[in-house]
Amino acid sequence: MTFLGSKTNFEYLQSMGVTHFKVLLSWSHLLPTGLSRQPWHAAVTCYRTLMKQLLEVGLQPLVVLHDSTVPENLRSSYGDWESPELIRVFEQYAEFAFQEFGELAQSWVTLSHLDDLRDAELQNALDAHANVYRHYHQLFPVNIQYDCSTKENLEEKFGNMKKTWNMFSLMSSSERDAFLRESFPTDFQWATSSESFKVEGGWSEDGKGETIWDRFGHKNNVFDNQTADLACDSYHKVDYDVYLLRGLLVNTYQFSISWARIFPSGHRGRHSEKGVIYYDKLINALIESGIEPVVTLHHWDLPQALQDYGGWTNASIIEAFKDYADFCFSRFGGRVKTWNTFSSPWVVSHAGYGTGEHPPGIQDYVVASYQVTHNMLKSHAEAWHAYNDKYRQKQGGKVGIALNSDWAEPANASKTEDVNAADRYLQFMLGWFAHPIFVDGDYPPVLKDQIEQKIMDCPVSEPARLPVFTAEESQRIRGTADFFGLNHYTSRLVNSSDGGCTPGPQGVGDYQAHVDPSWSSSASDWIYSAPWGLRRLLNYISTEYLNVTKVPVYITGNGMPTEYSGDTLNDASRTEYMGSYINEALKAIHLDGVDIQRFTVQSLMDGFEGPQGYSQRFGLHHVNFDLPDRPRTPKQSAYLYAKVIERNGFASTINQCYAQGFKNILDTKKSQLPPSQVPSQAKVVWRKFSSQTTFQRKLYQYGTFPHGFHWGVSSSAYQIEGGWDADGKGPSVWDTFTHKPGSIVNGDVACDSYHRLEEDLYMLRSLKVKSYRFSLSWSRIFPNGQLTSLNQKGVDYYNRLIDGLLAYNITPMVTLYHWDLPQALQNLNGWDNVDMIDIFNDYCNFCFATFGDRVKFWITFNQPHTIAWSGYGLGQIPPNVKKPGDAPYRVAHNLLKAHAKAYHTYQYQYRSTQLGLVSIALNADWIEPKDVNVPREVLAADRALQFQLGWFAHPIFKNGDYPDAMKWQVGNKSELQDLPQSRLPSFTEEEKAYIRGTADVFCINHFTTKIVSHITARLNPASYDLDRDLSEAEESESPNTAISSQRAVAWGLRRLLNWIKEEYGDPEIYITENGVATDAETTVDDTDRFLYYKTYIDEALKAHNLDGVKVRGYTAVSLMDSFEWLSGYSVGFGLHHVNFTNPNRPRTPKRSAHYYYQVMKDNGFPITDDEKLFYGHFPEGFSWSTASAAYQIEGSWRANGKGLSIWDKFTHTPLRVSNNDNADIACDSYNKIDKDVEVLKNLKVTHYRFSISWTRVLPDGTTKHVNEAGLNYYHRLLDALEAANIQPQVTLYHWDLPLTLQKVGGWENDTIVDRFRDYAGVLFSRLGDRVKFWITINEPYIVANVGYGYGSFAPGIVGKQYIAGHNLIKAHAEAWHLYNDKYRAKQGGLISITINSDWAEPRNPHKQEDVDAARRVLQFYIGWFAHPIFNGDYNDVMKTIIRERSLAFGLPTSRLPEFTPEEIKRIKGTHDYFGFNHYTTVLAYPYDFGDRQDYDGDRGAGTIQDRSWIESGSFWLKITPFGFRRILNFIREEYGNPPIYVTENGISERGAVDLNDLHRSHYYENYINQALKALVLDGVDVRGYTAWSLMDNFEWAAGFEERFGLFYVNRSDPALPRIAKGSASRYMAIIHCNGFPDPALGPHECLNPEPEANACPEQVQFSSIAVQSMMTNPNLQEQQHKIRWQDRITNIEVLERAQLPSIEATLLVRQLRWTGHVSRMEDTRLPKAVLYSELCQGKRDRSGPPRLTWATQEGIQPPDHTSEVSTSHA
Repeated sequence: MTFLGSKTNFEYLQSMGVTHFKVLLSWSHLLPTGLSRQPWHAAVTCYRTLMKQLLEVGLQPLVVLHDSTVPENLRSSYGDWESPELIRVFEQYAEFAFQEFGELAQSWVTLSHLDDLRDAELQNALDAHANVYRHYHQLFPVNIQYDCSTKENLEEKFGNMKKTWNMFSLMSSSERDAFLRESFPTDFQWATSSESFKVEGGWSEDGKGETIWDRFGHKNNVFDNQTADLACDSYHKVDYDVYLLRGLLVNTYQFSISWARIFPSGHRGRHSEKGVIYYDKLINALIESGIEPVVTLHHWDLPQALQDYGGWTNASIIEAFKDYADFCFSRFGGRVKTWNTFSSPWVVSHAGYGTGEHPPGIQDYVVASYQVTHNMLKSHAEAWHAYNDKYRQKQGGKVGIALNSDWAEPANASKTEDVNAADRYLQFMLGWFAHPIFVDGDYPPVLKDQIEQKIMDCPVSEPARLPVFTAEESQRIRGTADFFGLNHYTSRLVNSSDGGCTPGPQGVGDYQAHVDPSWSSSASDWIYSAPWGLRRLLNYISTEYLNVTKVPVYITGNGMPTEYSGDTLNDASRTEYMGSYINEALKAIHLDGVDIQRFTVQSLMDGFEGPQGYSQRFGLHHVNFDLPDRPRTPKQSAYLYAKVIERNGFASTINQCYAQGFKNILDTKKSQLPPSQVPSQAKVVWRKFSSQTTFQRKLYQYGTFPHGFHWGVSSSAYQIEGGWDADGKGPSVWDTFTHKPGSIVNGDVACDSYHRLEEDLYMLRSLKVKSYRFSLSWSRIFPNGQLTSLNQKGVDYYNRLIDGLLAYNITPMVTLYHWDLPQALQNLNGWDNVDMIDIFNDYCNFCFATFGDRVKFWITFNQPHTIAWSGYGLGQIPPNVKKPGDAPYRVAHNLLKAHAKAYHTYQYQYRSTQLGLVSIALNADWIEPKDVNVPREVLAADRALQFQLGWFAHPIFKNGDYPDAMKWQVGNKSELQDLPQSRLPSFTEEEKAYIRGTADVFCINHFTTKIVSHITARLNPASYDLDRDLSEAEESESPNTAISSQRAVAWGLRRLLNWIKEEYGDPEIYITENGVATDAETTVDDTDRFLYYKTYIDEALKAHNLDGVKVRGYTAVSLMDSFEWLSGYSVGFGLHHVNFTNPNRPRTPKRSAHYYYQVMKDNGFPITDDEKLFYGHFPEGFSWSTASAAYQIEGSWRANGKGLSIWDKFTHTPLRVSNNDNADIACDSYNKIDKDVEVLKNLKVTHYRFSISWTRVLPDGTTKHVNEAGLNYYHRLLDALEAANIQPQVTLYHWDLPLTLQKVGGWENDTIVDRFRDYAGVLFSRLGDRVKFWITINEPYIVANVGYGYGSFAPGIVGKQYIAGHNLIKAHAEAWHLYNDKYRAKQGGLISITINSDWAEPRNPHKQEDVDAARRVLQFYIGWFAHPIFNGDYNDVMKTIIRERSLAFGLPTSRLPEFTPEEIKRIKGTHDYFGFNHYTTVLAYPYDFGDRQDYDGDRGAGTIQDRSWIESGSFWLKITPFGFRRILNFIREEYGNPPIYVTENGISERGAVDLNDLHRSHYYENYINQALKALVLDGVDVRGYTAWSLMDNFEWAAGFEERFGLFYVNRSDPALPRIAKGSASRYMAIIHCNGFPDPALGPHECLNPEPEANACPEQVQFSSIAVQSMMTNPNLQEQQHKIRWQDRITNIEVLERAQLPSIEATLLVRQLRWTGHVSRMEDTRLPKAVLYSELCQGKRDRSGPPRLTWATQEGIQPPDHTSEVSTSHA
């Protein structure tokens, strides 16, 4: 090979000014075979010689790899440019050339003469060029350096920098915008984002400090005066947000931490642990869902406390930020592996401290803006070094910074000045931060020179002052990023201009920015869509910054806003924007070789967008800011983004979906079971459960289902699909029915799932269900029901659905028929036609063949009972046939045979290869007999179940035939109706054999429970309903639902599951439908549904874990609100709300969806820390007490000079007290000091709390006359207590105000303050030497609000609660000061007040307004009296609300009286301890009472209680131990951790007497244990505990109906004996052990108390865990039933033969063996309580309380009666 020319010629060219010489390489000569391993070495040598000669004379080789024509020798082997193979060969050739000649040449041309190529050839050639270009720069990185001291032409030094503009300048718009159909790298990270101040809300929750954005919004600087106070309420909605992320399929979530939420003051001195816990919860939830958390440390929301000292202009902030970052790294770094120090810091400098558009609103672009950048860069560097030095090695994460930048396109690329201006734009925006970090630790030379020049040009008005980094600072900043984070949204056209001396980037930078009018606009005047700018910016970053610092690029923010009004969900502009921008990033990766590893769409949901407030929406999810729930609804852009993520880009991919079959099911034929007896053997279920007490029934079961449990959700075709006539679908009977004249709703569109498959899959992914039950529309597949009418588009829809499910590991559970029969088949008489058996089989056969490779769970029919009875009997649903006497039986007959045939078709044609299950979904209510003790009622209940469930289950699961109960009933009725044969068809023996065993599992749909009683129904007209001879009623004590006949009766599910187990041979059971309807007005906050699932699923857990029922799966109905048959859209069963008025049919998750997800994730209800028993002991000297009150126990209401009290009058006023009870005698404690003290001694209490009767000491309430007889009673009581070594705790006032004082206004008259002080003085002086613990007033809240507000307690005054409360507080303070000033020094006692309060939880803890309501409830309850006494004055919540409401109503002042400054001072601190009474917890929610000027109107809250909480004898009291610990912590936090004495805590019962008060033992054990947790774990200063009450007594307005006592008072006995209940034994044991000894440490000595002469000779101690085991074990319950006295057990051997678990049997047998009374118990006529005393003591007249235990009580437990009425608690 030769070349023309010589060294002399080259020298001549160089002398003429030529700089480069073109060298055209010959591809065919260099690589004749196309293979780089087979070069022609002579050609290589020739070209190398040429290039060396050029270089020797000073000419640069300009090497051209090839023109466009493919050499013939290569074309024959690899094809032309349309061949992808040729591209690969060309790339190998280029790599070979670079390796051979790369050190000799600096300028290269890949291809020339491209005009000869067209279309695909040209595209492939361009792709080859791009790949070669990228590879070259990987081999030979570009590094631009410029030394300003040389004074060389700057433009000559920017050749590589301007490559970006040059690279794209010749590209046509069609080439620029061409869409790339490729995929992203396999490990690409897909993300979305949020920012703390934009979404969190909770602006002052849990100690969060104020931020500059809080201050900015509160000063009305935002659009429409909006604030971020609530924003999206994400602070309470972690689960809601992560739910959206799962649906999106993102693998990364970028969020920012609120600095002020962790460090309220901005400094590390004291952090807010609750704020930290919020982020812990969010991070953990993300990781649990497989989503990587990416954390931004600072996104604009600086703590206001730091801004008050200059914020980012103050250099001290650098250390503060470093401390904050260090804390975050240490706390979260084990789980967070990617950190952004700052996001868009340019915005902070520019808008926050330059233009002042953002907070802190400083307008100083001369100094402040540059200083802010300076300090942020140094802060960033310090945070990076802190991570690098302390955490990187262990945590292995990355720290970077997310910089924002537009792309700057020269307005005229041919003008050098515009190109330079565009560069200045980028340097002033991006380079300002990127250059110091990624290049050399200093600001860009362009920026520095420009500012320096401006300073020289503007000597009068300095336009900018750029700080200078020291050499050490530059060194510390350079390289402090592990990735380049880029926030990019838009582009600008930039031209050069003279900015003069104007401050700001455009003035100092001498440029102007514009937008092209053709660019698409957005809701923001800043963001215009120019997607190609992203690719160019990425290339610019790659060449400008990443050749120095080799790190990947993370796109950390990209998005656009839409308007807040209009069609907010169908955001077509966003979908277009997002798709095109993502594609430009893809081009940068594939075509340009930019190392992009993440793309983040901004943002997850609409939020607070700075000065624009909520008027601009960036979210993929719409947030309705008009609703307090802040519901989140996916927009169309969310579905698009999920699709892009699913495909990992834009390439067309085909996913092969497979499903795993069920193993070991080939032989599914079950052994034949005998027919059911009448009644069935399953009647044992009623014997097991019907005698359960409320406590036993409602005790919550904690535990989990087995691994592999099937959690699912359901829908059905007609209810959701819509598309009623789309793509060839035929009409169904429901289409015909709903299109009849007069029909106003139909399923024509329904949820439009036929067209919105991706939206349904989104919900299912978010839920993470294991299975999805849906039905096929028969008429969508076969429009006329017959095989000949196959509609392939219908088949395609179901294929897409099934494949979509399997792609996310969701098992399709397919129902073949869910009521929507093709109308064409109904025209042939539908299911009343025997031909349907074969037609249905053909349909099933097709489905098995078409879908069975992926569907492994088939259900032939859903609720055949409904089809037969409602469709062909009642005629309520299509096909609306009204033939109740015979058609239902014929239809059911055909359905059974059709099911059996389909089953056998699968069995013999498909099972061996497909390995699926086939069953039928039956429905059943649970049926409870009206009276379980009446045999014919049990028979009626059994018959009801056989007619509903057994109708279909008996043939399939037992013997192939109908149950005898049905055959007998229908046969007899038919004969009495003179019919020749039964209306119930019969099966042949062959048919029975064919039907029997045709289900692999038992599928049951269940919703409610009915109460049944026997009747003799009329004979005519003939009817399935009348055949049953029974009447049905609702279970009236259970909650209503939106469907009148479906009460929520959770316990019925457990019993039904047990009945199925007993009746059908213990099959595997799948609950295929269970759920509840709510009305259409209930949208996303569906508390009733949440509670329904909470209770029903727990009953299924009990059935599985306690009863051994083989429950294998649970399906919640339904996935979303849908067409609910006859109810249309008036009710909804959905976990997702569907807005049927919106054509987009948006789906929004409800609270129940998040709850159900949590249940599924936990696989049940694992025991919580709240419920776990904590082992440990109270401190030595802990006070153990029990309590009473004078009016409630003393009696002797007129004895020995006692005056009248307001309660004496109240109880003698008609209709004031339940049952017209009064306390004239009460417990007669005035005459039974010895009896009371004796029981106290046996309890082992150290203290006894009692109150003084004011009128017994001062009959008229004044000191005019002191009743010595009354005082003497209390002296005698104190004597007895002292003798028993029991310390008194004395309450001065427990509600029984002297009537004479009430006649002058009582607590409304401020003279009462002095009267109370005088009364207290008498007691201090006369009893103080013996009493060391005083309580001034018991529960002033009850006195004021119930006595003077509601008027339901004495004195019955309405609307004067605030005045009464005011005087109560002042009276307490005066009594305290009297004691403190006059008696404390000598007597040495303690004195305080007892305040009562429930704990208040938000009804929906994920909802700020409910959280606020709970807070108001507490402040209006405990805070009303505690705040003045412990903190001074009423709390701000009460003062503000009452004042504002009073003034708004037109009142001149607040209805809440005001304390003078002197009074505030005198009241504050009048406490030696915090006396506290507590019983229960409520759920609070906001409620508007309108203009009502009263306590409830002021509080503005309603309260409910969780229906899973166990009831008591008082309507207001539910067992909620967790609330006790929480309110004790509230007292600690709110009132400075004072010493707390719990002065009342207990529970009531009502109805028949039951000494076996398990609920009270459970209550005390768990509440006291919570107090121990508060003390030991939380540091609450709990000093004592008091059980309310010592004995059953007069419970105020409830009279004697509610009983709180540890001891039963037998009021039928004139002697009023005090008889111990079981709870007394439990409380005594806790006292004796001073807590809860750890059983793991072995038996504790406290569990073996010394025997006493008058005690039962044998004791058994137990815990609530044992009680729970015993009470929820139905086998045990059945045996317990056998040993009740009324069952006439006469000897101990019967007990020993009972097959009880060993522990329970031991407890029962041991307790009865020693009595010696077993054989005569049956004949006794003594009252149960007295009989028990006989058993324990051996004789009736023996004194002293017995020691009671659970087992002994069980033997005499009478039937439980529970009623509800009460007005108050003790």
